[in-house]
Amino acid sequence: MKMNGKTTPAAAATSAVLLATSAVLLAASPAAFAAGPMDFDPINGTPYGAANTSWQEPLVVPEGFCQTKVFDETDLDMYPGQDDLNDMNTVNETGPRAGRYLYSTKEVGSDGGLSVVDLKTGEVSEMIRRDDWSRLDGIRWTPWGTLLFAEETSGGRLFEAYLDPKDLTTVTRVEERREVGIMRHEGIEATEDGTVYVIDELNGGSIYKFEPTKRGDLSEGQLYALKLDGLSDAEQKWNSDTFTDKVGSFEWVPLDMDQVVVEADAASNEVNATEFGRPEDVEVIGKTLYVNNTSEDRTVAIDLNEKRLSSYVLAGENVPVENREAGMTGFNSPDNLAQGPDGRLWIVEDNFISDIWVAGKDKDHDGQADDVKQFASLVDSGAEISGIYFGKDPKTLFLSIQHPDKPLADGVWKVTPC
Repeated sequence: MKMNGKTTPAAAATSAVLLATSAVLLAASPAAFAAGPMDFDPINGTPYGAANTSWQEPLVVPEGFCQTKVFDETDLDMYPGQDDLNDMNTVNETGPRAGRYLYSTKEVGSDGGLSVVDLKTGEVSEMIRRDDWSRLDGIRWTPWGTLLFAEETSGGRLFEAYLDPKDLTTVTRVEERREVGIMRHEGIEATEDGTVYVIDELNGGSIYKFEPTKRGDLSEGQLYALKLDGLSDAEQKWNSDTFTDKVGSFEWVPLDMDQVVVEADAASNEVNATEFGRPEDVEVIGKTLYVNNTSEDRTVAIDLNEKRLSSYVLAGENVPVENREAGMTGFNSPDNLAQGPDGRLWIVEDNFISDIWVAGKDKDHDGQADDVKQFASLVDSGAEISGIYFGKDPKTLFLSIQHPDKPLADGVWKVTPC
């Protein structure tokens, strides 16, 4: 989530050809886009000239949608005097009270914690915090009824929280799951069969799959790294000029588990696993694993059955290139992902000003989304959106607002049809 001040080759492109291509892509198909309960007409671009810090509502959203505060620091201020940095969100997705509680991580540099909201009563409270936790980021409810969350920092750990079945706001114990890898964690995905997907968030980070020996027990198993076929060892390394060549068939390569529990990046380097530009979030929809590569301005689709990787969303290809100085709305630094109620992919940016995009399905099977449309944008140029997420209600999109210029406004909001 952290801002990095980078300029990618795509984002820096200012040629007339690229600007013209962006304009055509942005103008195409202005009609209602996403099917189902979140039908929308795309907004009219990013509000570069209208950014302000006195907002009552943080977003520009399509006509027919309303935004409502879930909580901010005026309701719960876990870190007085500094931003709470509410980050990723999840709800209890299974069980008799599924969808009632919203859990959020805090990306503070020390004394990390989780908050919980009872969505029925609106009560928000601190759930747990520890002084040895740092930069908590990704969070995911597992099919076996626990919470996974992790640290986005060098030496970052993944944790598994067990909750009181009679009170899902109470943590009974937390286990450190080093077997899933010590790395700069962000996105986490846990599938029904027990597999966990994670990434290492750096330029040169890899994409990982953990298969437990026993479903629901992450204390033992095998971690794998994705390795594309047909590339030399040198070509597997991160290179900002050649990342678009990193497509095609791949294999999951098993890693040395003795190294994994110390530093997963060292283990993946030993097998020359493929490196990407700041992999951030992961989302499985059907049999496809999607990963945002922030430094590449690219979202990749990984077909888990066919074992093929493609550029699903790529700035300058099926979505415009952003040129803020020229007032050109575009795709820049994709960060978090969410599965929409109709199975489409929702994407939020890690930049100023953050936009939310929705990628259409790949009906022509060429590996790319058939269309990509802008759903929303921030009005606070000092803030960013994070933690986009659909819980059990298909008409509710949750999102976090991080480090706004507006005082005590770091919090979680929801967007729903009016």
